[in-house]
Amino acid sequence: MDSRNFSLADFMLIEDADIMGRARLFKEFSNDVFERRHAQYRRVSIDGSGPIMRVQDKYTGSIKEMVYLASNDYLNLTKHPRTIAAGKAALEKYGSGAGSVPLLGGTLDLHIELEEKVAKFKGCESAIIYTSGFGSNCGTLLSMLQENDIAILDMLVHASILDGCKNTNTKFFRHNDMKSLEHALTKVKDKYRTKLIIVDGVYSMDGDIAHLDKIVELAKAYGAYVMVDEAHASGVIGKTGRGTPQHFNIEGKVDIVAGTFSKALGSVGGFIAAKSELIELLHFYSRPYMFSTAMTPQSAGSLIASMEVIEDEPQLREKLWSNITYFKKNLLNLGFNLGDAETAIFPIIIGDDLKVKEVCRRLHDMDIYVNPVLYPAVPKKLARIRMSIMATHTKEHLDQALNALEVVGKEYNII
Repeated sequence: MDSRNFSLADFMLIEDADIMGRARLFKEFSNDVFERRHAQYRRVSIDGSGPIMRVQDKYTGSIKEMVYLASNDYLNLTKHPRTIAAGKAALEKYGSGAGSVPLLGGTLDLHIELEEKVAKFKGCESAIIYTSGFGSNCGTLLSMLQENDIAILDMLVHASILDGCKNTNTKFFRHNDMKSLEHALTKVKDKYRTKLIIVDGVYSMDGDIAHLDKIVELAKAYGAYVMVDEAHASGVIGKTGRGTPQHFNIEGKVDIVAGTFSKALGSVGGFIAAKSELIELLHFYSRPYMFSTAMTPQSAGSLIASMEVIEDEPQLREKLWSNITYFKKNLLNLGFNLGDAETAIFPIIIGDDLKVKEVCRRLHDMDIYVNPVLYPAVPKKLARIRMSIMATHTKEHLDQALNALEVVGKEYNII
């Protein structure tokens, strides 16, 4: 099988093959991807997240030291001494797990402390924590929205939001287009019990910021609620890193603030922050909360420390933004198409799946770790390399990446 003639979309549904037949065909495809050195997925790190990552090279069997531009660990809090120490202390005090689901016997005082910390951090009355960010979005929406309700979605919202809206009505508006949103609100006015506008604070593939202030104004005018997913915004934007509502000075005016603990906060899990009555409802109706064992003590302890670090060490965020400014300026000077990127996420839009694969292969050989983003994750004309940077990247790290990008940009006529 020549993998260059297929995309992942081709294996989503094969009518004349059962699941095992489909799996065999996909294995043929993935073997050819590997043979062409296009398999830049599941690269194995031997020392965790950092500006330089040591990786087991699947092609040569050697250990490569690579400039790591594929992490969501924007402040590198996964390696911060305070988060590590807090995690160790929680592990020693409480053990390796919570032992039960939170509703029955798994809620620790440490979990309550984390929930209170999240609510304060997000300017909300109360919060609920989950063991995954995907589960927090999906479980919350499935429990809230039913056949008489409607979700009004930016067309680029995260997959967890899309899955969470499978039991309700949906209407999409063009990405970050307020006229399109208002048109959607006009169409659904007085037709549904609950109207919920859902957006990402920072979009994970484009790095741009939702116009949350204008969205809240429109929601109020049309009797809708607003939910914002702060996965890539928490710790990164806002005067003190509290996210998109702080960035637009509308803290307390967003009905539901969702997010993950797995990006700038440096651990794993998710949260919903909102009015206390809604959080109480979720305790009893959100299935991922009810039927998943509670968050590990180590994660909860590390996360409490992470939020304290964000408050106590603003220099980390300042360094991140210095890196963002430097990297963006130089990428634009080289002539790369970055779309509307304005945060720590940098898409280099190429618009050709095969060229993206080839560029990522060359960059891997040059010790630069980036991610290919191909159809159907994005439209074919928007196929791209996705990069993200960290506060702990030095100018030398960024220059090494920029030099490699300039070489491949010229080699493949991207710049």
